[in-house]
Amino acid sequence: MRHSPEHTRQKSFRRSLRRFVQSTLASVGLGLMVGAAPLVAVADENEIRLPELGDSSSGLVSRAREKELGQMWLRMFRSQVRTSNDALLQQYVEDSLKELAQHAPLEDKSLDVVVVKNDTMNAFAVPGGVVGVHTGLFLFAENEDQFASVLAHELAHLSQRHYARTLEAQRNSALPTLAGMLGALVLAATAGGDAGIAAMTATQAAALDNQLRFSRQNEQEADRVGIETLAKAGKDPEAAGEMFEQMLKATRYYRRPPEFLLTHPVTEKRIADAKLRASRMPDVKNSDSREYHLMRARIRVAAEPTPQQAVKRFQAELRGINDNEDAARYGLALAQVGAGKPDSALDTLQPLLDREPNKAAFVLARADIDLARQDYSSATRRLDAALKRNPGDHALTMGLANAHFKAGNYLAAERILERHSRVRRKDPTVWYLLAETHGLAGDIVGVHEARAEYYILNGVFDKAAQHLRHGVRLAQNDYQTHAILQQRLKDVLKMQQDAKDL
Repeated sequence: MRHSPEHTRQKSFRRSLRRFVQSTLASVGLGLMVGAAPLVAVADENEIRLPELGDSSSGLVSRAREKELGQMWLRMFRSQVRTSNDALLQQYVEDSLKELAQHAPLEDKSLDVVVVKNDTMNAFAVPGGVVGVHTGLFLFAENEDQFASVLAHELAHLSQRHYARTLEAQRNSALPTLAGMLGALVLAATAGGDAGIAAMTATQAAALDNQLRFSRQNEQEADRVGIETLAKAGKDPEAAGEMFEQMLKATRYYRRPPEFLLTHPVTEKRIADAKLRASRMPDVKNSDSREYHLMRARIRVAAEPTPQQAVKRFQAELRGINDNEDAARYGLALAQVGAGKPDSALDTLQPLLDREPNKAAFVLARADIDLARQDYSSATRRLDAALKRNPGDHALTMGLANAHFKAGNYLAAERILERHSRVRRKDPTVWYLLAETHGLAGDIVGVHEARAEYYILNGVFDKAAQHLRHGVRLAQNDYQTHAILQQRLKDVLKMQQDAKDL
């Protein structure tokens, strides 16, 4: 029986999340009072010690060390939260951050991006170049420049090394730890999704929030650097003040303020300062990118309780007021596919295809209609042609592999995913689908290898080692594969031991 990535993580998630976050919360609370020792985070059956970024004797942590710890943190985070498997959305966020990073004062512009499947408004950056975005950010940010202003602010915290500088400034008090940050962000990413987590006391939640708070000076610096980055990237610097206003407004209309606002407090003075800084920048015309609205439509479809309700909402927008008519039409087509109405979806989508037959978002939507009709040959033909026009495109590659998979063309899907896994070695969704495909194509050794990589990226080292041992045993007669798997097993065991030693 095949399971989705979410189902595969669910067993470990439910067992460990309460224990992990509650023990971390308690430890953080104690640490804030008496300067406790580094915290212990538990993921799956392994005991993982996430270290402090630095200590009072060593000074600032090195950039290389930040990178190493950031990768460990990312694996632990993925093991605890629901991440998006929407390749088109992932690609959009990655491209947006890459563009901003080119204009930010980052020494290392390589970033690892995680998109969290959660409707709350939040974004975060972790030392070592890890940037996270909740899908709910799209629901709050009304245009691309507002969305970019939040990302630019987080990149500013990274570029100014505020985490490491905070450690240096707090030599004689409880030092923030990566474990505390992990607990805080896991809590934010799972809020409302688990009764045990939701029942945690406000005192405990506040203790974790403190792990993410920066000083007023840090926030002012991040505002300044972020606004400068926006302007250099050709975005409207006024969007930063607009986004702050959006967040402040949320405190009036929502029972709980956005997570981002809890850890980045906004005041009227901060909004005024952001507007003043932006007014000193060269004028930039707000482009109001349609691409952003298309991605926002994808999030809004998924955010509705049912596809049928999403259909009604987007039908109303097409007939009345909308932020972008193309996005409203696109959202309606996606909702109609989800509601089991592929013929209606094609009628809705066709005007967009007539104008832009080669646009990836529209081609993928058209292929979804084919798949809903079980017209697999049309879907694979359409996506193959699109990929030839845009070689290497992540969303189209995953779309084509998925279409072949659903059509039962497992060898074709396998070839595509094997190539793609060499390009996107750190993408769990690629390895997950490759493992499923290997299994149905009859490559059992390949199943174990791909599953091991998936579990490594999700910080579940015992399961990764288990799959690699199976692979080593089955590959006895294939010297090259046997040697590769043995070496990878050694790598995993070292990762596991390093994590325990830290």
